[in-house]
Amino acid sequence: MGATKAYEFSTTENRLAKYAKALAHPARIAILKLLAKKATCQCGDIVEELPLSQSTVSQHLKELKEAGLIKGEIEGAKVCYCIDEKEWKQAQAWINKLFDTYNGGSNCC
Repeated sequence: MGATKAYEFSTTENRLAKYAKALAHPARIAILKLLAKKATCQCGDIVEELPLSQSTVSQHLKELKEAGLIKGEIEGAKVCYCIDEKEWKQAQAWINKLFDTYNGGSNCC
């Protein structure tokens, strides 16, 4: 894959792209929905809720954590995850702002 030239874009555009990448897989959407619905930290329960292996779920959790949408804390031998409320609200605001830039009503295609 070619270089993204991320440095050519604003911090907001880069952050929004990071959110979009994290949201670009149905398993990650399912994980976020699960965490949002339960509204508490989840440990091993996530794997039991999805038709995926432990290692696959771990990789998806890693991507979501790197995007900042979730946070995790080590509890003994497990890592427990939950929505990062501050980042979640920031992502929501930036995504809404992107969609709000379209004023509609054009005679395009």
